[in-house]
This record gives sequence, structure tokens and C-alpha cells, in this order.
Amino acid sequence: MNNHIITCKNLTFTYEDSNIVVDNLSFTVSNGDYLCIVGENGAGKSTLIKGLLHLKKPESGTIQYAPSLDPRDIGYLPQQTPVQKDFPASVREVVLSGCLNRLRLRPFFGSGEKKTALTNMERLGIANLQNRCYRELSGGQQQRVLLARALSASKKVLLLDEPTAGLDPAATQELYDLIAGINQELGITIIMVSHDIHASLKYARHILQLSHRQRFFGTAEDYRQSAAGQFFIRESEGEAGPDVIPEPERAANPRETQALKGGTDND
Repeated sequence: MNNHIITCKNLTFTYEDSNIVVDNLSFTVSNGDYLCIVGENGAGKSTLIKGLLHLKKPESGTIQYAPSLDPRDIGYLPQQTPVQKDFPASVREVVLSGCLNRLRLRPFFGSGEKKTALTNMERLGIANLQNRCYRELSGGQQQRVLLARALSASKKVLLLDEPTAGLDPAATQELYDLIAGINQELGITIIMVSHDIHASLKYARHILQLSHRQRFFGTAEDYRQSAAGQFFIRESEGEAGPDVIPEPERAANPRETQALKGGTDND
């Protein structure tokens, strides 16, 4: 009996003009997993995240959630925009807003939501900042606040879209360590979009590589050994040269990996 909480089969998303964004994806996410979604710019990573959040409807294929996974148990940390970075609210208010989906018909936050917000601020080392204005914080502090907000919304799954984008190396490492702690200590499933292939291989259990189609899905260790993985690692280091991008392949463990034909990325 498997413990898959998300199962995607033959999943395709298109733009409004019907051009394909990502095509024919098939992969699973298990309870407590740490999945990194990698690929070049425009490969369809953020579109897939929106699909998993029901913010974008697939053109074809299915996304199945286990009966034990309530959509209200999914937290989301999107890419920040300049407008969001200038949001004029206190840290406490931002984190507490992650509990909105728990209110149901209640008009005000109760002691339970306030305790959840405080616990998550303490976990992420920002409780001392709770009365500070969010827009006055550094980029690393802001991402901790948003991660605490997402954690306040989540009991089982966190979807993180480029959470370290724009951060300096020290803040990036701190955030990666915090995310790993959330996964390991709380057992919360992590699904993260990342351009940092080395961090992905260090922290993730599974890798999904996209390039409009599925290049690879399997364990991080199998990805290191795969032609697709080795090419992408060299490419990220500027060493790939003029090689042709390898076709998708079946990795070592067929129960954890799937092979689908791939294409090039132009969007």
C-alpha cells in the first residue's frame, strides 16, 4: 500500500492561446516527501505549482489528492513581487493571515490561530520582529515571515516557488536549513521550485525536471547518475557546451521514476 498524497497522470497545461506550457507529466508525491522541481526559465515549473493549487485548470490529465489531504492543509509561498515587498502590515498580521482558512464563519482570529502564528514565528526566529512593519525588513527576514505565514496555513504540505530568489548566500542557506527542518522535524511535505540544482540535490529526496515536458522524475541519487541530471548540472555551471539536451530516460528504480519523451524550452 502506497502513501502517495498527490498523484499526477498525463498532466498537460496550456496558455490561453492553447500553446502548451507543460505536457504529459506523470509523477507522485508521498507523505513527508521533499520534491524539488527544476528546469530552465520558462520550463513550466510555476505553472505546475498553480495547477497543484487549483489556480490553473489542466487542459488534460488528472491531479488526484489522497482523501487524507484537505486543500486547506496546503500552504503556499509564491514568488514575491515589488508590491508585496512593500506591504504595510506588521509581521504578526502577515503571519496570522495564514490562518484565514481556519476561520470558517468566525469573524475574528481566536486563541488557537494566535498561538499557531506565534509558534511559527518562534520556529523561524522572527518572534522578536512581530511588531515590526513587514516592508522595513530585509529580504531574508521577509521570506522567513512569508514562510511562517505559509506554515500557519499548512498542516501537511508546503508549496514553495523560488523561496530563495534574490537572497544573499547567508540568508539563502539559513532558509534552506529552516525548510529542511520543517520537513524533517514536523513531517510536512515540501514541494519546491528551485533554480539551485546543487541545493536541490543536497536537500530533496526526489527531483522532477521539466522542459515543457518531463525530463526526469525519480530520486535525487538517480538524478545525479542520469544523463538528464548530469547535463543540467553541467549547464548550470556553464560547462554543458553545445551538446544536445538528452531525451528523458528511465532511472534506476522504475517504481519511483517514469520516462516521458521531452522537447526543448522556448517560452
